[in-house]
Amino acid sequence: MTSPWAYAGPAPSWGADGGVVTLVEGPTCMISAQNADIIHNTVQGLYFRDIRLLSHWELLVDGLRVEPLSVVPDEPFSCEFICTGPPQTGVRDSPIVARRVRLIGRGMRDQLTLHNYSDATIRMTVTLLTATDFADVFSVKELRSNELSRPETTTTPDGVEIWSRDRQMGVLITARGPDSEALDLETTAFGLTFHVILEPYGCWSTCIEVVPVLEGERVAPRFKRGESAEHSVPAQRMSDWQRVATRMKTPHFKLAEALRSSCDDVGALRLFYAQNPQYPTIAAGAPWYMRLFGRDSLLTAWMALILDPGLAIGTVRALAALQGSKVDPSTEEEPGRILNEWHSLTGSDALGSGKNAYYGTADATPLFVMLMGELYRWGFRDKIRALLPNVDRALDWITSYGDKDGDGFVEYQRVGNFGLLNQGWKDSSDAIAFANGSLAQPPIAVAEVQAYVYAAYLARADIANAEGDLGIAEIYRGRAEKLKRAFNEQFWLKSDDFVAVALDKDKNQVDSFTSNPGHCLWTGILDHDKAELVADKLLSPQLFSGWGIRTESIQSRKYNPVSYHHGSVWPHDTAITAAGLMKYGFATHAKKVILGLLDVAHHRDGRLPELFCGFSRDELSIPISYPSACSPQAWSAASPLLLVRAMLSFDPDIPAGVVKISPAVPDEIAEITLDGVALGSSRVTITAHGNSGSIAGLPVGIVKGA
Repeated sequence: MTSPWAYAGPAPSWGADGGVVTLVEGPTCMISAQNADIIHNTVQGLYFRDIRLLSHWELLVDGLRVEPLSVVPDEPFSCEFICTGPPQTGVRDSPIVARRVRLIGRGMRDQLTLHNYSDATIRMTVTLLTATDFADVFSVKELRSNELSRPETTTTPDGVEIWSRDRQMGVLITARGPDSEALDLETTAFGLTFHVILEPYGCWSTCIEVVPVLEGERVAPRFKRGESAEHSVPAQRMSDWQRVATRMKTPHFKLAEALRSSCDDVGALRLFYAQNPQYPTIAAGAPWYMRLFGRDSLLTAWMALILDPGLAIGTVRALAALQGSKVDPSTEEEPGRILNEWHSLTGSDALGSGKNAYYGTADATPLFVMLMGELYRWGFRDKIRALLPNVDRALDWITSYGDKDGDGFVEYQRVGNFGLLNQGWKDSSDAIAFANGSLAQPPIAVAEVQAYVYAAYLARADIANAEGDLGIAEIYRGRAEKLKRAFNEQFWLKSDDFVAVALDKDKNQVDSFTSNPGHCLWTGILDHDKAELVADKLLSPQLFSGWGIRTESIQSRKYNPVSYHHGSVWPHDTAITAAGLMKYGFATHAKKVILGLLDVAHHRDGRLPELFCGFSRDELSIPISYPSACSPQAWSAASPLLLVRAMLSFDPDIPAGVVKISPAVPDEIAEITLDGVALGSSRVTITAHGNSGSIAGLPVGIVKGA
């Protein structure tokens, strides 16, 4: 068996020709077919805390599946499936309509109602086939779930219970009629069978609940029996959050649509831990990454600062609690290192120890310091000041374990035969390659990690300034300048006027043209004379598809538009590039990228996928989906928020007494208004159109700058 942290096999199929429906509520995720069924022997299922609770959930009417008509969205965690029943003898159209209202949250509730649109009494047998494998997401993703032993099933008068062999994991399925009345119900090891009599123009209904058991304890669901979806805990949490989150308005339909989807998905992906219930963090994406990640959660929280800084506060607190404290080759833990991912196979809402953590990433540690510095700049010193020792431990990791050869660059090389071969954001096994297709050999120093380290040094200097420690500030500004000089000398491809994606073990420049230099623009590590050359290359047909920035140039030997990291487009990567272009003043370049990415969102009802194929817009008139991309995915969900901040060039520095804004809003978008942006204990309103912008409600002593 491969390491669960390092799977590099084929992307599994969703198993539904008509597409799937995804519902998300914190660590609960449901992937189903368009008729609400979970198709057996696929990766569909009801997942909770990385465990698949249901692997089969199929509704049959007289032995036949119901056919999907439409899915009516409600909230990210609930929807209604409208289906038609099988045709009756001698009748062209089925008189039966099945409506399945689904709500998830630490379990699932299905409200099934059958309607008879005929003048005849109809007798039918309604069967719900159920099964589970209690497979963890690693096993499901690697298509190993069938290797598990068959769970044990017991029947009860109103349902079935499915248990693992040790009875530490279970699924409790119960069915009740209206007002909790008993039903004409048979229960077997394979599910539930209802004997239904539908009067002319009548209806019949049942409420079916699925409750998990983890570590031998029943998990309380987020909904109560008979409670409407709008009164459930997920709905109340979403409503409470929306009241305090920034309200965003624009007349531009595509941007407004993308922002609505962004706010819904970011809200649904929030994770609440017992240690910091007021400040949630965020899961990386459904269904494979419904847990705390280092890089993903940090970047998403950064992007979402303009919506809710509380996500950033919760994220740095959670990651600080799990910061590496010892050397452990089995998890690649090292003192000061910020983890790559952490998962819990329990029903508890508490953050546990690092035993379920994997630390093999080079970028999460500098990103942690970057986000801490940004929170200081946004006026949240009092919320995170206690984490300053964690910041310094992270910086110690950067200069010691991260830079083992002492050349000033952070490199990665996995320990032993397990874990990730590549430990930047492009973490597939062949992600870092030369233009001729040969793979770079570790230790590898990737360009964007050095850019993050540069920004981390500047962040520590900003924190020191805020704390009045000018000596520390000077030290870290000096380190940043030294790194910037070395980076521009050793990563610059002089013959190509571009940035090498990495240096290999022999300090050779890995010369493929990639999207990674966009991150270097974002943090400001590039010299200005090089930045314009990089901007032009990023917007050239080699890298810009018309929809976004490709991960790799079409001229590279490994280019494939349907690959994970060698020619696909990742919205978060493109959004970071757009922010970097704006940072250096290349507004025309940035606007082109922003409008292209908003067009992609529009083709998907406002939701940006994890990634999509890198085919040229001139070649194909719609963005082409990548198979089994996560959706919703956290940093893609937050990408429109970063685009808004980029268009505003919004840069607060509360300790320095200034909030900078220098808008460059495309004519097509016209105007953007942000109401209630949190800066420390204050709330401000930002309005921007074209190159003009205003800020209302600044705290006393804080001025607007450009």
